[in-house]
Amino acid sequence: MLAEKLYNAQHQRQKPKILVIGDLMLDHYILGNASRLSPEAPVPIVNVKKENKIIGGAANVASNLIDLGAQVSLAGIIGNDSFGEEIKTILQTKNIETQLILTDESRPTTVKTRVIASNHQIVRIDHEQTHDISAELEKDFLNALYSHIEASDIIILSDYNKGLLTKKLCLDIIDYCNQLQKRIIVDPKGLDYTKYKGSFIIKPNRKELAEAAKTEKIDTPEELVKAAGVIFETTHAAYLIVTLSEGGIAIITPNNHQILPVMATEVYDVTGAGDTVIATLAYCLTLGLTIEEACGIANYAASIVIKHIGSATTTVDEIITAIKTNN
Repeated sequence: MLAEKLYNAQHQRQKPKILVIGDLMLDHYILGNASRLSPEAPVPIVNVKKENKIIGGAANVASNLIDLGAQVSLAGIIGNDSFGEEIKTILQTKNIETQLILTDESRPTTVKTRVIASNHQIVRIDHEQTHDISAELEKDFLNALYSHIEASDIIILSDYNKGLLTKKLCLDIIDYCNQLQKRIIVDPKGLDYTKYKGSFIIKPNRKELAEAAKTEKIDTPEELVKAAGVIFETTHAAYLIVTLSEGGIAIITPNNHQILPVMATEVYDVTGAGDTVIATLAYCLTLGLTIEEACGIANYAASIVIKHIGSATTTVDEIITAIKTNN
C-alpha cells in the first residue's frame, strides 16, 4: 500500500519546488589501507588509494532531493576559496540552483576531511569558522530569500551550527513562511530551540533532543514524550520527528506519539542519514502524503543510505523496491 501510494503520488503530481537553507560543507574522503604503525608516533600509516569530495550539510539535503525527483534551490554561504567553488561546481552538475549561495569573506568554506583505512575511520580533520554571519550579510541573505520562499512548495532549514542560521535569521524566515502559509521543516542543532519557534516540523535525533530539553537521557517512550513536551512549550511546532537510530523514528505531537520501527538490516555509515530523512519527509509531504506515510517512507530511505560509506542518496524507485522487499 505504501509503495503504491508513493508511486502514484510521484507520477500524478508535478515536480515539487523545494528551497533548502543552511550550512554548506565539503566532505573530503581519503581512502586507503593501513598495515603498520608509524615509527614517528603510535599512529597507523595510511597508504592512500583514492580520494573523493562530496557535498555535505545542507548541500547533501539538496542532493537527496534532486535524486528523489524534486526541483531544488539551495541557499547558504561559502568562503572565497577553491573549496567553495568546488561545492558550486558539484551543485551545478546536479542541476541545483546556486544563485542564493553568497560568499562570506570572513570565513573559509567548511571542509571535513575523513581518513578511512580498510573501512575504519582513522581521523577527521575540520577546516571551518563557526562565528555568526555579520548583520549586513544576514540582511542581504534574507532579502535574497523572499522571492524564492514565495515560489517554493516547502522550505527546509538545515542547521549545522556553522554560523549562518542565527536566531534572528531563523525567526525571520519562519515568520515569513508562516505569513505565506508555507510549511517549514527544521533539522536543528544546538541547545536553543526558541530560534525555531513557529516551525511546522522539527527533526532532532535522540541525542539532540535530550540536550535541547536539558534531560540526562532518553531511553524510554515516556522520557521521549517528556523531552518533546519541553520543546513544544518553547517552539509551538506542530510535530517533532525524532530519529532514534536503532529505535526507528518517532512521530510526536503535543497530544500523541507513535514510533516506527527501524528498517535497516546492515549499517556501514550513518553519515548524512539525517539529511536523507528530512529530504524524504519534505518531498513526500509536497506530494500530498500524510506525516505518517512520509515518515514511513523516510525510514526506508534511511535504511538504504546507511548501507553505504559516506553521505549517500537514494531514489524513489529504490525506496519502492525496499518497501516491497520488506513486505
